[in-house]
Amino acid sequence: MFTGIVTDVGRVRAVRDTERDRRFEIETAFDTSGLDIGASVSHAGCCLTVVEKGPGWFAVEVSGETLSKTTLDQWREGHRVNLERAARVGDELGGHIVSGHVDGVGEVVSVSEEGGSHRVRIRAPRPLHRYIAPKGSIAVEGVSLTVNEVEDDVFGINLIPHTWDVTTLGELKPGSRVNLEIDMLARYLARWRETA
Repeated sequence: MFTGIVTDVGRVRAVRDTERDRRFEIETAFDTSGLDIGASVSHAGCCLTVVEKGPGWFAVEVSGETLSKTTLDQWREGHRVNLERAARVGDELGGHIVSGHVDGVGEVVSVSEEGGSHRVRIRAPRPLHRYIAPKGSIAVEGVSLTVNEVEDDVFGINLIPHTWDVTTLGELKPGSRVNLEIDMLARYLARWRETA
């Protein structure tokens, strides 16, 4: 589990295809001596397992399924990635409960300045858009955000200067693809309605 509060922006330092999967090496400011093999780390909202590490870097392997359902298929050397280590019992829950399981890939429709902040409008894939509600929580590229408004399959978020500056969201532009994870409560309520 994660909180959606990014604690480092890493950089892809190497990409290698394996027989069935893809391996990424990630440069990080994390103290990797305290990062266990097998640990879960959120990468742009996608929970991945550490399989190897060294000073200032670690490696993860990504399945074909994950590559087909997230933006990770676009990652190349030099790509910047929002990172968050798994939450521990007793940690401050500054964002919202995030599982690291990407529900779909959205597309940025527009980015505009609004006072000192930035308003970003994102088109969610159907039928995922039905589970996004005004004032609800959503994770975009692993960042916990509040939904400002919803109009059919497009929702808006407001990024304060801090979030714009310390995550990869400051690089968004129209056409950017982003990993989305809907609020966990919305996911379970939707499933309950389908089976009730």
